[in-house]
Order: sequence, then structure tokens, then C-alpha cells
Amino acid sequence: MAAAGTSRTLLNLSLSSSTKLYNTFLKLPKKPNRVLLGFNFRPLCTLPSTTSTTGPDEVKHSILLERLRLRHLKDPKKPHLTDTQSQTALKPVVLIEGEEEEERFKKSKKGKKIAGSFEELGLSEEVMGAVKEMGIEVPTEIQCIGIPAALDGKNVVLGSHTGSGKTLAYMLPLVQLLRRDEALLGRLMKPRRPRAVVLCPTRELTEQVFRVAKSIGHHARFRSTMVSGGGRLRPQEDSLNNPIDMVVGTPGRVLQHIQDGNMVYGDIKYLVLDEADTMFDRGFGPDIRKFLGPLKSRTSKPDGQGFQTILVTATMTMAVQKLVDEEFQGIEHLRTSTLHKKISSARHDFIKLSGSENKLEALMQVLEPSLAKGNRISTVNYHGEVPAEQRVENLNKFKSDDGDCPTLVCTDLAARGLDLDVDHVIMFDFPLNSIDYLHRTGRTARMGAKGKVTSLLARKDQQLAARIEEAMRKNESLESLTVDNVRRDIARARITEQQGKNAKLITASNQKSKQQGKSSKLITASNQKSNNKSATVKPPGVRTKATSSVMKSGKASTPAKSVKAVKVAKRVKSSSATYSRKTSPGCEEARGVS
Repeated sequence: MAAAGTSRTLLNLSLSSSTKLYNTFLKLPKKPNRVLLGFNFRPLCTLPSTTSTTGPDEVKHSILLERLRLRHLKDPKKPHLTDTQSQTALKPVVLIEGEEEEERFKKSKKGKKIAGSFEELGLSEEVMGAVKEMGIEVPTEIQCIGIPAALDGKNVVLGSHTGSGKTLAYMLPLVQLLRRDEALLGRLMKPRRPRAVVLCPTRELTEQVFRVAKSIGHHARFRSTMVSGGGRLRPQEDSLNNPIDMVVGTPGRVLQHIQDGNMVYGDIKYLVLDEADTMFDRGFGPDIRKFLGPLKSRTSKPDGQGFQTILVTATMTMAVQKLVDEEFQGIEHLRTSTLHKKISSARHDFIKLSGSENKLEALMQVLEPSLAKGNRISTVNYHGEVPAEQRVENLNKFKSDDGDCPTLVCTDLAARGLDLDVDHVIMFDFPLNSIDYLHRTGRTARMGAKGKVTSLLARKDQQLAARIEEAMRKNESLESLTVDNVRRDIARARITEQQGKNAKLITASNQKSKQQGKSSKLITASNQKSNNKSATVKPPGVRTKATSSVMKSGKASTPAKSVKAVKVAKRVKSSSATYSRKTSPGCEEARGVS
């Protein structure tokens, strides 16, 4: 059984992880903890709860864990901790920290003061009664922005991070608008003719929104019903045949009831698309357009006969925003300062693994501080191949404080829209883009609570993780980071760097060539000077016209002149010899005597 007060943790795994890996993990001795294990695709097997026995494998695991701890999670300046000490004292390195959410909500982006209470937002006494029963006193940033805009009848897109209170940001004003229409226009509840429709992408989110609507309805006296895929049609038909104000459902099932005549468009005045980015990004576009077709003609009708649209999203990529703007022309985008940014009250740890390290060993090390030996890990599954009713049951077991299933093994199906009280999100497999990272981390640290996110990074994940970590450290937007984009940016940076290096090499080569050209010119000039000097050499005491002219001019001779000078010198030499013989007859006689 799970110990009282234990925390819940979410872990994301992928289909590529083997069955052997999961079974090995669950054989390890652990202390019960609320853990959410997430898969990118459906798990390969149901995870049983088992215990392990002491043996050689356990000793090997302990050695590997100690190495991993020393390498990734311990401060090298601190002394070594024993296993017992590490379970209580060892904490992962805190890489990202931020300011408290309450502080950030004090002022909006333009410096305007945020409302200190719901009364300041213009809510009626009936709606305020529901708010007080929920125990909520201070509105969040998105509620301060969204509630007045909705009450003014604006078509808006409300964008804020997960867990920031977006459901109340549209549900509270929606209920008040319905009550106002009753008072001003005499509109009353009718069977099959809802005045407000809230569309959600999943059954789980539909149930979550429906519970909020029911809780407000107790005080505001309005009636809602839920129709979603995976449920039986007949009970939904019966509920639609009763007088209703609001329908909360999935697009496909709502359209089916309209086609079957169980629901009509006539009185619909308010439409909400919750998790709008998910619906437009994951194939719900055709159903949304089909539902909107008969309503668009009433968009601009006067005297309270118009049609109001509210879109709610935790993320909004440029591609989805383009689709929204095309489908809902003139819609106003209202975003909080937290959209596409890290959750301020959560810490984010990134553990890099080399190829030789086993992810399972890293996972055990991450869980070790909060799990003790000798206990079992109880798990439930949550993925697309689990029947819808079973998914709901498993989710309730996981969320229950009295249950014995502190671990939820899930796909990204649990990453969007679910209001889960999770203390630790562990990503066994890192997502392929920053938007999925934001949705996964949004399962923890909700509504200002504390939370922890740990990512196990294989080599292929580390480039994207580094960019996400850098963006969070700088408090920048995580809107459009993907594996492909990051790789492309890195490749471009490398090409640019190489081009810069090549340019430098070319510049250096050109400078070297110029230097060599200057040197060769100097050598040529030096050679010419040497030639000129050798051309002017003559015997002592002899002056010719050529040499005299050279000396008088003082100019360097050209190569052709040098040749002439050489010839003159030769002639001078022969004439000097003749002159010597004529002037020295004694020498001649002495040479003949000898």
C-alpha cells in the first residue's frame, strides 16, 4: 500500500524501450511513490508489481548506481554519501529556477495591476458563491485577462501555460453570460437546444471540464451535460432530451448527435474550443469546420443574436495560429507572460547519458532518493489501446489518495489537458520538440505548486535539450524548437563557421602572395643593382667614355647598357696590354735573356 503523504511522479517512456527493461525496473526494491510513467507510444506490456531478492545482480546495480550518482547527480566538492544517507540527503542538481508565480501575476506585461480578487473582475454574486466554495481567493493572470474579455462579448484566444486556471477563465464568465441572457432576453433551458457548447479533444478532458461546470451550476442554477466518444449513446441521448444550458463533449460525438437529431444548432450562442492547439494540430480541423459551418452566418448579428467564440490553449505554434486566424477572422489573441515559457515553480534536471550507460540504471538512480528498498511499485497503464472506461478507472486509482497505485505508465495521451496532482515528471524518452516538452512538464507544478522534472538524455536528445535548457535559463520562448530545427541550425552554424575559416585562409593566402610579390620585386631590383656594379668595373688608371658617362649620369643602367659596358671593358683591357708592351721594352729583353 502507498504510504500516506507520498508524492506522485510521471515518467515518459517510449515503445522502443524493451519489455525486458520494464520488467527489470519493476523487480527492483522501491518505496511506494506516486509515479507517472509515460510512453511515446503504447507500452509493450502491463507492468506487474514485484519485489527483488539480494544477489549478484543487485550488487552490480549498486555499483552502477554509485557511478552514475557520482558522475551526474552529486556535487564533486561534497564528501561521499552512503546509500542510506543518499536516500535522504541526495538531491539532483537544480538547473532551472524561477520566481514564484504569485509575484509574476502582480503586474501584467504592460505594467497594469492584476486584480487582487474575483470581485474586481465583475463576476456576479451567484458565480462568486461557486468561487468561494472552491476555496479560490486570488485570480491567476489568465483569469484576470480572460474573464473581463469574455464578459465583454469578445472573440478571443486565451493562451497560458498548463495548470494556470484556464478552465475557470472561460467557464465563470460563460455561466454569467447564460444567466444574463435569461434575465435580459428571456431565454430559458430547452431540451436538445444548448446555448453553449464546449468542445475538448479527449474524453478525459471532457470529464474534467464537465465536473467544473457542474460545481458552478450548483450555485448559478444552470444545467450541463457531457457527450464524448467512448461512452454509450443511449444515456447521452436521454440527457440531451432534458432541458440543458451547456453541452461539453468531443467534436466527433457532438456531430454524431446533431446528425441523429438529438441536438440542434438553433440556440447556440457561445462556443469554446478547449486545447484548441491540440484539436487543430491533431486532425480535428475538419470536424471543427463542419460544426462551425451553420454558426458562422450568425457571427455578426445585432441585438444579442450574435455568436461568441473563445479558444483556449497552452501552446500556439505559428502554423496553428495561422489556421486559427483564417478560421476565426478578427479574433483577438490574449496571452499571459508565461506562454511557451518554463513553469516558474518547477525545477528542471537534465541528465546526460553516454552510449555505455544504461537508461534503466539512470532511472533507478533518479527514483532512489524517494524510494526505499523492500517495497513494491504499484502501477496502472494509460495509453490509447486501453479501453476508455478502463483508462478512467486507472486514472482515478492513480489520483486517489487512498489507492495503492502511485505509478501511472502512460503515453503522451496523459500529457495534455489532464489536471493531475503530480510531484515528479520523469522523461525516460525525451520529446522531439519543445511544445511536447511544455505539455509534459505541465502535469506538475500546477497553480503555483512545487514540482520537479527530470529528463534522461541519450546522445540523440542532447542537442535539443541543450537548446531548451538555454531558453529556459534566459526565460525565452520555447515555441518552435524541434530536433530538425536544432540540427539544421547547428549545421548552418557549422557551415557559417567553416565559411569564415575559409575566408580567413583566403585572406591570409592573398596577403602572403602580396608579400611574396614584394619580396620578388626587391630581389629583382637587388640583382639589377649588382649587375650595374659589375658592369662598371675597370683596370686602375683607365677611364673610358662609357664609364665616364655612367659616373656622370649616376643612373642605373639597363641590362642592354650593361652588355655594352662589358664589351668596352674588354677593349680597354686589350689596349692597355698593348700600351704596356710599348712602354716597357726592357721587360721584353729581360724575358728573352731568361
